[in-house]
Amino acid sequence: MATSKETAAFILDQLGQSERFSIKPMFGEFAIYADGKTVGFICDDQLLVKIMPESAVLEGRCERAPAYPGSKDYYLVPEELITGDHHLPGVLLRMAEVLPLPKARKKKSQ
Repeated sequence: MATSKETAAFILDQLGQSERFSIKPMFGEFAIYADGKTVGFICDDQLLVKIMPESAVLEGRCERAPAYPGSKDYYLVPEELITGDHHLPGVLLRMAEVLPLPKARKKKSQ
């Protein structure tokens, strides 16, 4: 099931700080970026956050689930944390601080 644009926009709105967070469509789902770095995905209308030391505060508050069949596990963030936890944006921004910049894509030669 693909994620609706409304759900993705809602999650992005809940994070606030619109200049620091963005989403990009990806195969019917969305990747979520903090400071230009991928920190998670929005799949099946649910927020999934990468499991890393900087996101360990979500352990015990979130289930672990794959983003898609065969993927590694992510933290499956429940709606009450998206709407009520004002610390979630900070967690995502701390993750972005340690993640590498995305590799530049090579331009296709013609």
